[in-house]
This record gives sequence, C-alpha cells and structure tokens, in this order.
Amino acid sequence: MSNRREELSENLNAIKSRISVAAQNAGRSAEEITLIVVTKTFPASDAQILYELGVRDFGENRDQEASAKSTELPDDCRWHFQGQIQSNKLKSIANWADVLHSIDDIAHASKLNSLVTSKDIFIQVSLDNQPNRGGVLPDLIPEFLEEISTFPNLKIRGLMAVAPLDVEPVIAFQRLKALSDRVVKMQPKAHEISAGMSNDFEAAISEGATHIRIGSQILGVR
Repeated sequence: MSNRREELSENLNAIKSRISVAAQNAGRSAEEITLIVVTKTFPASDAQILYELGVRDFGENRDQEASAKSTELPDDCRWHFQGQIQSNKLKSIANWADVLHSIDDIAHASKLNSLVTSKDIFIQVSLDNQPNRGGVLPDLIPEFLEEISTFPNLKIRGLMAVAPLDVEPVIAFQRLKALSDRVVKMQPKAHEISAGMSNDFEAAISEGATHIRIGSQILGVR
C-alpha cells in the first residue's frame, strides 16, 4: 500500500506541475483549472489514497461501480459522471454524481430535471460529427441550449467534449472554444469547458479548458 501511495503521489504531483506550466504558457492561472481524477476500474482504496493526497474531484463513467465507490469516501468529494447515459440509470446516477458531463439528449435532461432539485451539468458536444459516439452536433448547440434552459433544476456549467482521434487536439479544442464563446453570449453563466484527458490536456488548457479529466497518467493503465 505504501508503494501505491508513493506512486500515486508522484504521478499526481507530476500532473499538477504540467497543469501549472500549461496554464502559465496560456497566460492563465492553474487555480482556475479543476483536475478531475478518473478512478473508473480502480478500487476505492486508490480513491482514498488520492483523497488523502488532497484530491476532491473524482470522475467515473459506470453507474454501478461509482454508486458503490462513492459511499466509501468522505462527503466532501465531488463526483463527476462522464459516461454515456442510459435512461434507466439516471435516477441512480443523480444520487451520487454531483456533476454530469455528458448530457446530449433532451429526454435525459427532462428526466434528470424531474429527479433533482438542483444538478450541475455540462452539455456534451460532438467534435467529429459522429452522433452515434455521443454529443450534440455543433450546429445544433444553440437550439439544444435553448431547450435545456427551460429546465429549472439543471444548472448548465458549459460544454464538454472529447477530441476526435483523427484531428489535432489543439484544433479540436479551438473549435470547442469558439462554440463556448457562442454559448456564453446566450448563457453568460455557462462559461466552463470540460475537455482534455491524459494525452491532450495541455492542448485543452491552451484553449480555455476549466475541467480536465485525467485517469491513466495518475493511476496507471488497467
């Protein structure tokens, strides 16, 4: 266990310093970037070590795994759901997830709104125009935003996206930033951007990401 603690501590510190450098290079403060450590497929014991190392934001993408894991950690943790949503799992997800990063369906948003009194969400955008991979097509974002704004219990934080494999991350994130700028004109409070993972978070930070989701660079590869 002590070896695992050292390993996680080293990896976490390395990522934090890379975040600081990337923020500095972009003329930003590292303070405005939330690091979400993605603990999916890793045991609660790893999440507990990370908690002791100061991590409070944890990312999961499977309801069954996360609903169990989240009960084993202190209440001041923030749990982020970033997987594909299944309607029949929404009630359970709403119980443990503080933030849902992958809202891309009005029916899901409507159901979520009926289950909660207040919930933070990000709208997932498809940057590769492949709707079957999840995400709202960029051209449909204004219309989607207008519809979703009618749900009083959902607090729209901003946009979330995953960089497509066949596009340079920085180009993908430039598109996302341009889209975010349009969204902010419609909804000034929806100014946050959830983007960037282990292999491309520096590019995401350079284009304004406020939330980055990192798993393998901290926990290793499963």
